[in-house]
Amino acid sequence: MVTHADVDEGATTDRMISVSARLEAVLADGRSLVLLDDRGWSLSGAPGMRARVSAGEIESTARVVVGPDEPFDGRTHEQMADDHWSWLAESLRRRGVDVRAHELERLPHDVVLSERLRTYLTGE
Repeated sequence: MVTHADVDEGATTDRMISVSARLEAVLADGRSLVLLDDRGWSLSGAPGMRARVSAGEIESTARVVVGPDEPFDGRTHEQMADDHWSWLAESLRRRGVDVRAHELERLPHDVVLSERLRTYLTGE
């Protein structure tokens, strides 16, 4: 599993950084299949946000925003996780990849920061 994080330059200012996150499954043959491409978040604060946001913070938050989601309507964390991983597994099965939800959950999850995001964080 790989999440690609990128800065949304149109929504990023000196007081706010906006980041998009795209979750992909990397297959044994090297192909990548997009699982989620509608996730992201923003951080805001005093001027100079760039100096207070680290690559590690971006990586950690990226893993959270691609799920599982927080519980709602009386659901538990476990139920939310089960639904999340089952949905991702089903998405892959529809594209010909036979995988079980519990297998996906155990895979390593890397986060790759785009060149644009790395440049933003370093202020170059």
